Amino acid sequence: MQAVSDDNMAIALAKEGGISFIYGSQSIESQAAMVARVKMHKAGFVVSDSNLTPENTLADILALKKKTGHSTVAITDDGTANGKLLGIVASRDYRVSRMSPDTKVAEFMTPLDQIVSAPKTITLKEANNIIWDNKLNSLPIVDDEGKLVYMVFRKDYDSHKENPLELHDSLKRYVVGAGINTRDYAERVPALLEAGVDILCIDSSEGHSEWQAGTIAWIRENYGETVKIGAGNVVDREGFRFLAEAGADFIKIGIGGGSICITREQKGIGRGQATSVIDVAKARDEYYEETGIYIPICSDGGIVYDHHITLALAMGSDFVMLGRYFSRFDESPTNKVNINGSYMKEYWGEGSARARNWQRYDLGGDKKLSFEEGVDSYVPYAGSLKDNVGLTLSKVRSTMCNCGALSIPELQEKAKLTVVSSTSIVEGGAHDVLLKDNRNL
Repeated sequence: MQAVSDDNMAIALAKEGGISFIYGSQSIESQAAMVARVKMHKAGFVVSDSNLTPENTLADILALKKKTGHSTVAITDDGTANGKLLGIVASRDYRVSRMSPDTKVAEFMTPLDQIVSAPKTITLKEANNIIWDNKLNSLPIVDDEGKLVYMVFRKDYDSHKENPLELHDSLKRYVVGAGINTRDYAERVPALLEAGVDILCIDSSEGHSEWQAGTIAWIRENYGETVKIGAGNVVDREGFRFLAEAGADFIKIGIGGGSICITREQKGIGRGQATSVIDVAKARDEYYEETGIYIPICSDGGIVYDHHITLALAMGSDFVMLGRYFSRFDESPTNKVNINGSYMKEYWGEGSARARNWQRYDLGGDKKLSFEEGVDSYVPYAGSLKDNVGLTLSKVRSTMCNCGALSIPELQEKAKLTVVSSTSIVEGGAHDVLLKDNRNL
């Protein structure tokens, strides 16, 4: 979603063990650039994205730093990430106030004979030990010919220790997903894969369609099983079976249940989220018994309170997708505003006129949004993602312990679900008392 999942959110969420899907309602180039920034943000062995030659100048160094955000620049014979390493330039090597912008890099770089480097056969643990033993900020990894292969950075080691749950790939880069549509996938998917995306998901309000089946078929024809692709959304057994047989790797559940979604109100289409999850979970289990293929399902929409996450998992979801929840945090890309004395964050749906994401609701006609299926709104500002996600996960784990479960499958097996009355809901919270923090006395 435009109001939730940009590259900053993806980085913050990956640090906590989650995946953000970079929104697809933007140009292919812009979305691919966001994915690339996530993949380059933190890694173990990093292919250097900041490279120059000794003939470049201080002005080139400053321009490159502004472009990439990285202060360490590898100096190679041809200015590429795999050229022969000749030196390193870090922020300590120059003083902008005392040097001319025309100063050649060769005059102030740290030359190769003063650099600690390591062979490409080294392990990440060994590389980090060298960094610590030699009090380095970075360690170049070179091959037998002296050509640069990777860089290893101290800050990435520190980040890993501060975030033990972080989710990363085999190269220690953060995992990130991306949303695609059923229109320009032939151009968008290759660009996203080149940028390093780990997983894709078709972003649509209605997944039970030939357009989604065609999109999945194209991906399978061109990439086989190497590309993981999610599909949806569906609300019943038939929708699940359709996408499962089409080859989806995971399937999202929910139509009209999101806080900013008005699909049910506008079109009369959708289904209660709990009923949908229970029905689709049953279909998933049946499909697994028949084929031996387990397809994870995701509850998307309808999460208001933290305990709703646990309910969705107990009802059969393998994971959940959250929009409003994450839109409240510092890391979401929207503005923080003051509304009647309270701080709020802007939050709008992909079906709103503001998003103009006509591809998500496309019925094969004109390239426009005929009517709105989402609203433009505010949500209460909630601070940092890290603090809030930690608290939410503590509640989920506590409930699982109450049910005697140490894993999600065990929770689904042991949890007892029951329909409750409105009276039961009232008595489940504070009642018949005057709360001390009530300001309206």
